[in-house]
Amino acid sequence: MQVRGLLLLLALILVAAATEAGKNKKEKAKKDGSKCEDWRWGPCVPNSKDCGLGYREGTCKDESKKLKCKIPCNWKKKFGADCKYKFESWGGCSAQTGLKTRSGILKKALYNAQCEEIVYVTKPCSSKIKSKSKAKKGKGKD
Repeated sequence: MQVRGLLLLLALILVAAATEAGKNKKEKAKKDGSKCEDWRWGPCVPNSKDCGLGYREGTCKDESKKLKCKIPCNWKKKFGADCKYKFESWGGCSAQTGLKTRSGILKKALYNAQCEEIVYVTKPCSSKIKSKSKAKKGKGKD
């Protein structure tokens, strides 16, 4: 009985220590030395070329900070990395232009970015005709 009680007490101590450690990490993340709440963040500026790792500068009253950020290299540069859109399906192919189009509605603007509400994108029509179903090899009737 005493061994079981000792193990239970040890388990409670470990759980309490783990939750306290988690609280300390959250408090450290919140405490960055700034009491300012109205931060204005600039765009993500890549370290080299036009995509990849970079930084974003923020200002609040007399304070300034830099945060690490990343611009995906396959992202549409026209929209920027801070504007997220919900796109509809691609439309039909236009015979005159040879392009497909679709529109996207703004879903989220990160860091108070200036984003267009609706954007339109185009891409060339595919010259290949995709088949709907493919037969499985090696299985079926003999």
